[in-house]
Amino acid sequence: MYKRLSLENELEHYFGYSEFRTGQKEIISDCLDGKDVLGILPTGTGKSICYQLPSRLLDGITIVVSPLISLMMDQVKELKAKNYKEAVAINSFLDFENRKHIYRNINKYKLIYVSPEILQQKELQSYLQSLSVSLFVVDEAHCISQWGHEFRPDYQKLDTIIEMLGNPPVLALSATATNEVQEDIISSLKRPSMIKHVFPMDRTNIALSVQEVVNNEEKLEIITSVLKERKVPSLIYFSSKSAAENVSHILSERLPDHRIAYYHGGMEQMDRIAIQQQFMNDQIDIICCTSAFGMGINKNNIRFVFHYHFPGQLESFIQEIGRAGRDGHQSVSILLYSKQDIFLPKQMIESELPSDEDLMRVYRGIHSYQKNNLSLPHNIEEIESFFEVSEVQWRFISFQLDKHGINLENGLKYDQSKIKQTFKLIQNIRDERLLLKQSKLNDILRWIQAEGCLRENLYTKFQKVYTKIDEYCCSNCGINLQSFKPDQTNKNRSSQSWEIKLKRLLLIGE
Repeated sequence: MYKRLSLENELEHYFGYSEFRTGQKEIISDCLDGKDVLGILPTGTGKSICYQLPSRLLDGITIVVSPLISLMMDQVKELKAKNYKEAVAINSFLDFENRKHIYRNINKYKLIYVSPEILQQKELQSYLQSLSVSLFVVDEAHCISQWGHEFRPDYQKLDTIIEMLGNPPVLALSATATNEVQEDIISSLKRPSMIKHVFPMDRTNIALSVQEVVNNEEKLEIITSVLKERKVPSLIYFSSKSAAENVSHILSERLPDHRIAYYHGGMEQMDRIAIQQQFMNDQIDIICCTSAFGMGINKNNIRFVFHYHFPGQLESFIQEIGRAGRDGHQSVSILLYSKQDIFLPKQMIESELPSDEDLMRVYRGIHSYQKNNLSLPHNIEEIESFFEVSEVQWRFISFQLDKHGINLENGLKYDQSKIKQTFKLIQNIRDERLLLKQSKLNDILRWIQAEGCLRENLYTKFQKVYTKIDEYCCSNCGINLQSFKPDQTNKNRSSQSWEIKLKRLLLIGE
């Protein structure tokens, strides 16, 4: 337990901030007192300080489970720049030698970031068991809930890891978690006495605009018109990888003074990191991206967040617009909506979950392997090819099988009736999840078409009150975007070539 003198002094000493933001001090105080804490803070209000400062002050190790490699790398890079050398990120991006070096010296670190997937590896678990863990942090904790908007199955295995580490105090953090998701997080972590610190998520400096258009060309005209005279860091969100790429090329022609790139999960890892770092350094002005971009991005001067396609639920929308205006200055969210856009999220919902035909094909495939005493393929490409399902669909199926006592990796044979019964349960869970996703899609459609204040209709679903704003509220209340004149970014283009930038980026974290 940490004997507290002045947390403000510690904050300034280690991080250079003179005061805490809303919610930070309350969460940190409870963590230092050894309590289990669930913290719900608005996007962009400094959730990372809630565990970075305790990691400096507590005697033992702080482990942070984080869902994105880029998020870990960025935070470790920033901490090392602040002379916090005892921070490290362990993920699949490390080569064999670097990983072995970290493992051999694991007791020299104070703050260890790790992905939920690599945390399941027995080798890493054995090294972590040798440590005295003072705080176990679950970042982006909504990923732990099957009702959350970015569910990650490996997050639901964290309770066993926590127990294996001697049940250290747990801090779970998220920006968007409904009451249902909050309770699911607490239940999944098996921490019934968790103290809740839930703070309003509405950001008063982000104006909300919804504009109905006839077609995609009108979307392009609006984006071009808004950004032509405003060279500021901006994000444009898409539900389609190909649309993100195509629009980035079109905008590059229409906005020749802007530096524009695209970003999605289908790109090579190094290319994604390069784009992200250039955006952070103001070497790129506009990123056309899918939801793969943004979580954990700590860029404080993003002024516009456009939605070329609207996401399938309000939680995702709040997360994405929350990447704007983290410095507290006025910023704007613009959602462009045409009636034909509804088909894309519906299609995505259906493709994320296995159909009855998919489930039957996987059931028969497992039966065939078991009958012939063969081992199932472990490589995801082989699994996708054999069962004819996507990685996302297989992740859902394999998680449910494991949850119901069928572990396909242990080589054991299971009674056929048990497997058949389990697939019936999976089908029921699939139907339940499908209804939930459709309900969330209906929620965002109702919000888009709402006649009253957009801020009130957006936030009161998640909290009892919202902050009323007189100026720059929303398009339904009336905002004049022509009068919005944010500070421009540096107009000088970087003279470095793409190849030089990539070579320099290869040295990140060294």
